[in-house]
Amino acid sequence: MKTVSKILIASALVAGVGALIAADHLDAPAVGGTTADITDYFAFESAENGDNTVFVANVQSSLAPAGNDATFDENVLVEFNIDNTGDLVEDRVIQAIARDGRMYFFGPYAPSSTGLNSTIDASQMIGSVAITTDGNAITETTEGGIKMFAGPREDPFFFDFGTFNAVIGGDAENNGPNGGFQTAENAVDTFDGTNVLSIVVEIPNALIGPTVAHPAGFDVQVWNTWVEAKRQQ
Repeated sequence: MKTVSKILIASALVAGVGALIAADHLDAPAVGGTTADITDYFAFESAENGDNTVFVANVQSSLAPAGNDATFDENVLVEFNIDNTGDLVEDRVIQAIARDGRMYFFGPYAPSSTGLNSTIDASQMIGSVAITTDGNAITETTEGGIKMFAGPREDPFFFDFGTFNAVIGGDAENNGPNGGFQTAENAVDTFDGTNVLSIVVEIPNALIGPTVAHPAGFDVQVWNTWVEAKRQQ
């Protein structure tokens, strides 16, 4: 059993309807550029099985795509939180932590405590996968239909820092068309050609538990989900 303290809540989403994402990419000084820096969070219906949900957390922005020796920090727990009662408190957690070249996954299970601190219940381990170190993705699938991946992937985030800085600096009218906002043809993707480290887990919805009633009354599965990076203290 390991106790860890929260570093960052990266994002909060309502998941289960289509594909939903959140991204901040560069966090506050306490975590920005560290091994606990969450860059993106994705939660979406599996393309192969509509009864499954895929959770993706990316960490460590702007990594070199070739010869990259960046690794997952074994002192950082990545925790996917799921609220299926609508009170914005986690009812289920899916936890991932690296050890000796593998990523170990636990859950979904009801945590013994919520909020700032987390513990890993070793009895809730659902499997592990060898961490990919090159372009050949390694995936593992359990007998229960849970799929896992961990390793470098091309950064999906698109952002033109040059234009952004010009706009913030008050020079928008001289930078690009439409008052400083670049068109798709002219924009420069600052993160093009860089990698992030991805943690991916696909979970059958039946394991996530009951769902929140949709505010508009639609007959769909809805729950709240967010991801955290927590460093061992």
